[in-house]
Amino acid sequence: MRRISSRQNPLVTRFRDLARGRGAPELILLDGEHLLEEALDSGVVLETVAFAERAIDARADHLVDRVLRAGAEAVRVPETVMAALSPVKAPAGIVAIARARAAPIETVLAGEMPLVLLLDNVQDAGNVGAIIRTADACGASGVITTVGTADPFGWKALRGAMGSTFRLPIAVAQPLDAAIEQARQRGLAIAATVPRRGTPLPQANLRRPLAILLGGEGRGLSDAAIAAADDHVTIPMRAPVESLNVAVTAALILYEASRQRHDVPLR
Repeated sequence: MRRISSRQNPLVTRFRDLARGRGAPELILLDGEHLLEEALDSGVVLETVAFAERAIDARADHLVDRVLRAGAEAVRVPETVMAALSPVKAPAGIVAIARARAAPIETVLAGEMPLVLLLDNVQDAGNVGAIIRTADACGASGVITTVGTADPFGWKALRGAMGSTFRLPIAVAQPLDAAIEQARQRGLAIAATVPRRGTPLPQANLRRPLAILLGGEGRGLSDAAIAAADDHVTIPMRAPVESLNVAVTAALILYEASRQRHDVPLR
């Protein structure tokens, strides 16, 4: 491994640009050992992996070997440089540059019984990552994000998804109207999540090709998006609570969809 000791090194600039969303669109920033291992296990193409010198031990040596065998560059850096490379305040000691693998919307909508999440204007990257993680855990077939939704391949969303981004097909920055139309052409029904007056979740039919439409924080879905849906689903709640976080909403609906489709609760 070569050593980088200066914060003025061009590689540091590349990492910082990606952390600020200014890098090449096909590149992603991975922070932490777990995310690196998930990327390696999923066959994600890695370019450069930086290891803090304090983090280099027997386990790190194994990761270095895996990185090199994957054809990527491995570098070691002191703490001062790692602080500049990592996007978080308390760096985990491993950061990497890799290539994103966004999917065409046709791939996300494919299959005999697709269960797709359609995220409209979900602006919090942590929520986007958590939704992708839950979608993976509950057997969803893919995720579509619309224009205005946080980038699922941004570093915050990738951390929230904890590797699930590499396993699910995810289409990004799609116009909402076009995404709904393409889903319908593929035989999917559109179910919009609404805070009230929808079909209560336990009675909703989630055993069919389905795209679940989720709105962003605060405002939720627009009136036009709700009107464009085939069905409306509401999660029963006790007063005075009227709404839930979008990631929690997604988790409850996905769990119920998995239960209905498999006729048994998840374990």
